[in-house]
Amino acid sequence: MLFNLDKCKVIHMGHNNSNENYFMGNHTLATTDEEKDLGVIIHKSLKPARQVSESTKKANQILGIIARNIHYKSTDTILPLYKSLVRPHLDYCSQVWNPYYKKDIIQLEKVQRRMTRLIPAIKDYPYETRLKMLRLSTLETRRFRNDLIEMFKIVKEMDKTSHSLFTKTLYG
Repeated sequence: MLFNLDKCKVIHMGHNNSNENYFMGNHTLATTDEEKDLGVIIHKSLKPARQVSESTKKANQILGIIARNIHYKSTDTILPLYKSLVRPHLDYCSQVWNPYYKKDIIQLEKVQRRMTRLIPAIKDYPYETRLKMLRLSTLETRRFRNDLIEMFKIVKEMDKTSHSLFTKTLYG
């Protein structure tokens, strides 16, 4: 299978990068600041801000559709819709783009906070109380749990990733 040279791009990362031109045959590869691969936006700074904003934008759009079209907003209707239609956009590949800036974490959490306020029976309670009533955890806790599960799979060799990348050789 041949490479499609128009789809091959170079991202120059790092402050001391000399931004060299790269070639495939006689064709100079295009340079870009960010690229979307498998639904994840990778920026040359490796900061997840763009991925976070796109994920929250899509999740808020879907949550808006739910809010406008579902008239009987009970826990039994809103929660399954949120878990199946909205939360996957906030969790997708979070091991790759896990946000570390507080502003990104807050931006993601606002979507879930908005969903909990859609349910009239619990909207006047504090956010943490609403989460307990719905038996949900914060999105930050979910991402941490997902990271732990992924690391467990790597260490126990249940994943195809080489666990030697994550362990230190004691005898060398």
